[in-house]
Formats: sequence, structure tokens, C-alpha cells
Amino acid sequence: MAGAGGGVGVMLESTLDEPVIETIMRDVRMVGTKMRCVMDPRRVDVATLKDWDLWGPLLLCLVLASILSGSAPADQKSLVFTSVFIIVWCGSGIVTVNALLLGGTLSFFQSICVLGYCIFPLTMASVFCVTIGAMLGFWIRLLVVVFCFFWASSASVGFLSTLVPENRRALAAYPVFLFYLSISWMVVVQ
Repeated sequence: MAGAGGGVGVMLESTLDEPVIETIMRDVRMVGTKMRCVMDPRRVDVATLKDWDLWGPLLLCLVLASILSGSAPADQKSLVFTSVFIIVWCGSGIVTVNALLLGGTLSFFQSICVLGYCIFPLTMASVFCVTIGAMLGFWIRLLVVVFCFFWASSASVGFLSTLVPENRRALAAYPVFLFYLSISWMVVVQ
């Protein structure tokens, strides 16, 4: 491709003419790759998570909100769905702003993306509590949710700790714990 000055320009890859199924599959593979980063928080791949998207967090938030609202009383279903949706998105925004104010070197949407993907364990805990946990009792559900709370927290703190100055990591981690604790509480009391 010739540039305006007669030199050779950079060839840009265009996705406008690719088939829709190829675009969807590329996005599904990207979501799967980021989910694997959350599945094993000991090996958080910061480079993979820096390429942010909001498809996975949106899907996880919708699933979590649907599950929790599905188990709510009939007159509170829409309130529970809306509450979960607002808590997930506004909570992750507040945690992100806090990290940025503490001198973090992350982008706003990158942090929203990571915090959204890290609700995956709590989404799985809500699936467990609705399906099997109801038969097993409160203490088993509580144990599963506590495990998933620590899983979600360690995955997101592992990512955020690499992007926040070392002397402020505790200040950045505290709101993360509160964020996932509020979601965990909603899962426990469903």
C-alpha cells in the first residue's frame, strides 16, 4: 500500500469483509482465553488481560443476574436483576477509579473487563446454589460461596497488584474484597 508521500505504508487488517461466523468465533475464543486466565489465578497473564473486551463480563453479569432473579420472589425478580446488574457494573467502576487514583497504570475498561471476568467463580457458585445447594443446606452453600469469593478476589487482586504501586496495593485490594463480598452475599441469601 503506497502512502501519500510515495513511501510504503502499513497494511492494516480489515475485518469488515470477513464472514460473521468468523467474527463471532474470534470473539468466543478471546472470551475463552480470558476465562482460562481467571480459572487459574496463580498464573494471571497480564498481556492477555490487557486486550480488554466487555463481551465476557456482560455475559457473566447477565447470567448471574438471571440466576439470582430467577430464585427471587415473583414481585422482586426485576428488582434483584437490576440490583445485580448495577452492583456489578458500578462496583467495578468504583474499584477501577480507586485503583487509578492510587496511581495504577491500567486503563478504565481494562480493569472493568478483568473485574467482570473474575465474577465467573461467583456465577458458578450461584448455579451450584440454585441446582444442588438447595438440597445440601445452608452451610454447604456458604462453604462453596466463600471458596468462590476467595477465588474471584485472588484472581482480580493478582491482576491489579501488578498495575498498582507496591506501597498502595492493600488500598487497592480492599475495595475489591468489598465488591466481591457484596456479590457473594447476594449469592448466599438467594
